[in-house]
Amino acid sequence: MYKDLRITVVIPCLNEEQGIEKVLRRLPPFVDETIVVDNGSTDRTADVAATFGALVIRENVRGYGRAYKRGFGQATGDIIVTLDGDHSYPPDALSYLLEAFLHLEVDFLNASRFPVQDRRAMSFKHKMGNLVLSLAMSILYFRWVRDSQSGMWVLRRSILAGMTLESDSMAFSEEIKIEALKNSRIRFAEIPVQYTSRLGEIKLNPWRDGIYNLLFLVKKRFSA
Repeated sequence: MYKDLRITVVIPCLNEEQGIEKVLRRLPPFVDETIVVDNGSTDRTADVAATFGALVIRENVRGYGRAYKRGFGQATGDIIVTLDGDHSYPPDALSYLLEAFLHLEVDFLNASRFPVQDRRAMSFKHKMGNLVLSLAMSILYFRWVRDSQSGMWVLRRSILAGMTLESDSMAFSEEIKIEALKNSRIRFAEIPVQYTSRLGEIKLNPWRDGIYNLLFLVKKRFSA
């Protein structure tokens, strides 16, 4: 527990055998529940995660958002922290994020990767794509968001009940932030976090996923 709050960490994984061990090794001891959602891995991701005491849940339907929704459905903590299984986000920054979360008195805290401190962590193409998507979200929702595509968040589990989360794909990352921004009762904030080079294979297709996410933003904004 962290200051009388139960903490759940949810990690979606697809063939993250190389990174998941390092992620789980670096989780602080105050984490009460670690859920690894195996999204159809063909390597030893699930076995490695189980060895380190994580609750491994299998989601056979592929999709970043699909995996998160499955994990959120199993979470029991008061606070949910999300991480990627590729070790690109810092697991040992959880206390820093939780302190900020409580100090700012928010319900959703987005960990922004920008400015990127490790030049090797993100290509110029990815930086520009993230800038375009974040700018589009900021304009469409009248609120500056530095990193609309970040995959590390801290949120109160209770706010999920009031969200309409439809995306099963990479667009889930922006959708959950949109749902937080749209709801006047959800207090939203953003702080920077260290971002490093991922371990293992790259699954993101920058052009395909970038265009899809941009179209999703527009559709989400103007749908009834």
